[in-house]
Amino acid sequence: MVERFPQEAGADDIAVEVLDHTVAVRPTGEIDIETAPSLRFAMAEALAHASPVKAVVVDCTGLTFCDSSALNALLAARRAAQETGTVIRLAAPDPQLQRLLEITGTLTLFPVDQDPPAGRRPSGCPDGLPQ
Repeated sequence: MVERFPQEAGADDIAVEVLDHTVAVRPTGEIDIETAPSLRFAMAEALAHASPVKAVVVDCTGLTFCDSSALNALLAARRAAQETGTVIRLAAPDPQLQRLLEITGTLTLFPVDQDPPAGRRPSGCPDGLPQ
């Protein structure tokens, strides 16, 4: 299942995919003070489908920039996930995001995967939805 959320305040699309063993959140572009609400919304939707045995994995391969607003959205989602025993993982964070996590002391709060979760995206459809 792929859900796409409407653009809010200029945000790029954020797909949420419910897979067999994970729920993938796939933000693209910049996540900053204007677009962080879209990330918060997508993370809440992902957590609604997640469980202690079905982690949320944020696929960072499409991100070009994250600021403290994005980090706050991730931290808020992590706090909500902890209440249900769910884990939020980051997949393939770029050096800028890793540096943000390091300097804020939050890198250890998120398990990091080198590769993004395999999705059910049809070939030729970068956002997972047919054209």
